[in-house]
Amino acid sequence: MAYNDDEQTAPTSTATEPARPTVGITGQLVKQVRLNKYHNDVASMAPHDQELLLELRGSSSSTDRAGLDLVAVIDVSGSMDGDRIDKVKTALQFVIRKLSDLDRLCIVTFCTNATRLCPLRFVTAAAQAELKALVDGLKAYGDTNMKGGLETGMSVVDGRSLAAGRAVSVMLMSDGYQNHGGDARDVHLKNVPVYTFSFGASHDSNLLEAIARKSLGGTFNYVADSANLTGPFSQLLGGLLTIIAQDLELTVTRFHGEVTIKRVVWVDAGTYPQTTASDGSSVTVSFGTLYSAEARRVIVYLALADKTASPPYDANVCLAQYRFTFQAQQVTSNPDLITIKRRPSAAPGAARKPQPVENELARRQHADMIRAARDMAEANKMEDARNKLEEARKALEENFNQAANPTVAMLLEELRQLRGLMERQYLYNKEGRPYAASSLASHDRQRVATRGQADGVRLYTTPHMDTYLKQAEQFEKNPDEAPPPATKHVPEPDQVVDQEPPAPPAEADVVPDVPRDMAAGDRRTLSAALRVAAAVLSLAAFVLMASVRTSGWDSDRYDLYEQYYRLLHDHLPVASKHHAFLTCNKSRC
Repeated sequence: MAYNDDEQTAPTSTATEPARPTVGITGQLVKQVRLNKYHNDVASMAPHDQELLLELRGSSSSTDRAGLDLVAVIDVSGSMDGDRIDKVKTALQFVIRKLSDLDRLCIVTFCTNATRLCPLRFVTAAAQAELKALVDGLKAYGDTNMKGGLETGMSVVDGRSLAAGRAVSVMLMSDGYQNHGGDARDVHLKNVPVYTFSFGASHDSNLLEAIARKSLGGTFNYVADSANLTGPFSQLLGGLLTIIAQDLELTVTRFHGEVTIKRVVWVDAGTYPQTTASDGSSVTVSFGTLYSAEARRVIVYLALADKTASPPYDANVCLAQYRFTFQAQQVTSNPDLITIKRRPSAAPGAARKPQPVENELARRQHADMIRAARDMAEANKMEDARNKLEEARKALEENFNQAANPTVAMLLEELRQLRGLMERQYLYNKEGRPYAASSLASHDRQRVATRGQADGVRLYTTPHMDTYLKQAEQFEKNPDEAPPPATKHVPEPDQVVDQEPPAPPAEADVVPDVPRDMAAGDRRTLSAALRVAAAVLSLAAFVLMASVRTSGWDSDRYDLYEQYYRLLHDHLPVASKHHAFLTCNKSRC
């Protein structure tokens, strides 16, 4: 059945936030996504392989966001009766209260048959009351017709009359196996991201994983029976309500004569779809949506040609260019040229890879080992699976400092939890299989996914997701205290934390560790204190120089500036040095 009765006109805004001017210049819009490049700057003239890391990162600055069209497809079959249906109601109430009148929501339920409870409608204050009443009236009964539910949800998406500039997503939740209406894998998803949630211990994780993987950018989330759904739903909302780019694509073009191809897949982007030019010279990767402060990393494997007979030169090895849409406007970046200096003095393979490249290669190796362990567990080779996870643990501990890299600590915790779920075959079948599936979905998509009730593994989260999770936890305790609805623009977070392990800082440049959950006021207090310290020490250094010489700056000796520099360098943390804005040389300070 086709649905074309979605609300067309956004109601008058009831939000109290001030109006923001719409960004209308492509040059400004392109800054919402940034391309970072990491590779060795110098390479030998001999033929050898190089790895190039390209990172597309969403801006964390305050910006407008896309209006969200969310279709929630919810299992209300007989197995959902009791505590599970109550948890679904609470989680959906949280979703309703977080959406604003910029966003639209449609709820579809399925049991023996699928039912669209309401058209896709803007979530105004009046609509919230009606949507909440629909959710409160949910009853669990009948069989599990997941295909019918997903088909109905996709019909709502396909029938939208108001679609330009809006981001659309489907969330699908089920606690069981489909036993009526056919196979949900057969539903055509087009380019719509579908985020699946398996709830409890008797779900079909293979089916839900396959549906999410078939969609563009969707993830599979495993929610343990003892956990609540509000937290996992909040993590999805923390991304969907901060979408700053849609239809994101990255094209990598290699230069003939400089780079040859040894791999079938020479541009590795996980499970995101890619298209190769007919002559093999370029690859385009399609990512779909990008959240604020989120990143997509691509490894490009380059086989540099033999240039031993040539003089030293700068080799243009490839071009990178990205494009996306935002509020129905097409945005295309300028082509970014990647150049490597070919020098006879550079020994092949001698140079260490840049730290971000090593980090990403290690993370991909980590994910591949989990994949291999899962294959062994599926073949009932549990001891081999545990040994593979132990191999992954040793690789991380030997190459990275856990104390210095919080992400490494989370990767190790991920291995520890998964290994515990592979102690026995029955335990793996019940909990280990969905845990491994959600873990791989997260790594392959480079996007957050719920792993059971693994509190210690929060990979790929953004600061906005952290905020939403705290609100969800508070809402679970007191549903009468509604969380604030999402604003119509992405607020600038107090602190953006990169999810990849950074390069180890130099000993003199170690910044005191600031906890991620430090209150915003505490961070502002710390920042002010560091600024004051910088000012006081700068004044002390100035007095030191003035006490020795008071003639013009031009005749001062350089050793006084050196004292000034060392005073600040030895006693201020890096953050304060940046506040001081110092540049010292022999002529001025």
